[in-house]
Amino acid sequence: MKRAALTSRMIGLLLLATACPSAGLAQDTLQPYQLVRSLQLVQDRIAAGDHAAMPMQAKLLEMTDARLRAADAEDFKDPKNFRALLVYGMSGGNPVTVEAAVSRAASDPRNLAMAKGVIDYLNGRPGEAIEALRPIDPMTLPGDLGAFLALVKGSLLATDQPAAALTLLDEAKLLSPGTLVEEAALRRSVGIAVTQGDAARFALASTQYVERYLYSPYASQFADSFVSGVIALHMSISQDKLADITSMMDPEREKVIYLRIARRAAIDGMSDLSAFASARAEQGRDGNTNQDDPRALLYSSLSTVTSDTIEDVRTKLGKIDRSKLSDGDRALLDAAQAIAGEVVAPPASLPVANPAPAPVVPSPEPEIAAASTTDAAGLPPVEGAVSEKPALAPLAAAPAAPAAPAAPNTSAPATDAATVLPASAPTVAASADTTDPTDAAMTKTRRQLDLIDQMLGAAPK
Repeated sequence: MKRAALTSRMIGLLLLATACPSAGLAQDTLQPYQLVRSLQLVQDRIAAGDHAAMPMQAKLLEMTDARLRAADAEDFKDPKNFRALLVYGMSGGNPVTVEAAVSRAASDPRNLAMAKGVIDYLNGRPGEAIEALRPIDPMTLPGDLGAFLALVKGSLLATDQPAAALTLLDEAKLLSPGTLVEEAALRRSVGIAVTQGDAARFALASTQYVERYLYSPYASQFADSFVSGVIALHMSISQDKLADITSMMDPEREKVIYLRIARRAAIDGMSDLSAFASARAEQGRDGNTNQDDPRALLYSSLSTVTSDTIEDVRTKLGKIDRSKLSDGDRALLDAAQAIAGEVVAPPASLPVANPAPAPVVPSPEPEIAAASTTDAAGLPPVEGAVSEKPALAPLAAAPAAPAAPAAPNTSAPATDAATVLPASAPTVAASADTTDPTDAAMTKTRRQLDLIDQMLGAAPK
């Protein structure tokens, strides 16, 4: 309660300062560490789902950048200002500003080495950054700086040393609970756990993320990692555990997650998982079923398209409203109908005895390959969740045995750019098209969020 009151008070003062004609003077009189602390408080509110604070974040980044550009050696004699400079850089700040300010700072060799590592990281030199930061233990630093450094080191080591990366991400969460740092650390832990095949770690991190940060503007990236993780670890995660995690979501998010799982599982030939996810998507919650959702009907049909009840499946497929499906799902529907038609087609007539030789003409295959040209799945975003665009594997005439899928790319979201939507309303209306029109301001905000997230620990490209 005290922290929330302090945050509101500081933000109110800053709003007054920026609104008055003497805003420049107010900005100059504030110390860098005061501005950076205010920036952190705003970012923590955004991570918790307060998307209305995003304009304040942009303003604070602008003010802090200007103040640090004007800072001199005298300012950086205060250790708090030097730490604030590094935190600003790892919070989405301008790397040019950080490098210029560090060149003016007179600090001890250890701090300058740490600054070099941060600058290398911000400028996309991960190898140099790892070497510079390797001897520095985040747990020995003040909490605000140590948390960011643990997050950055954990992200840098995620590919080559995933076990060490998970330890560092745990330290980041320990040093900065309830913050944007913890949100990023949890989100990255989910992805690394998938690549490690650690189902228990995956389930724990997913549970904690859903409990605390479901309305974060970065939740779209969590949704991607979560769906990919369920597919990759489907033999190790029970359906009961999956249901426990999704039950903490609001009904619309839960439905969308299950639709995405059902689609991926059906394409990959995981009939049991696809049937379970489709049933959960249709079941709904609080008496609101989704049995009329054409996507749920399609995905559940894909999991049973070669079953003994093929006539029922064909009838079900025939009732699906194609106009409410995306291009990719219409291709899936065509493929499913083609397979169902092959299953019930009468066998070819037996050849007559001793027929005259005739040229062998291959019988045409059903146009199933059309399903490989994928489009958006037509699933509504999960508060900014992006829909997958996986390469669709050709559907066989019989369900394929579950194969071990390739480990997902957890260092970045799926192919779509995250669509950031306001979190004031916890649910998002379902639509058949995932392409939502956005104005220039929202586009700019989304790009800034992506940049800040990269600075918060995404391995540089």
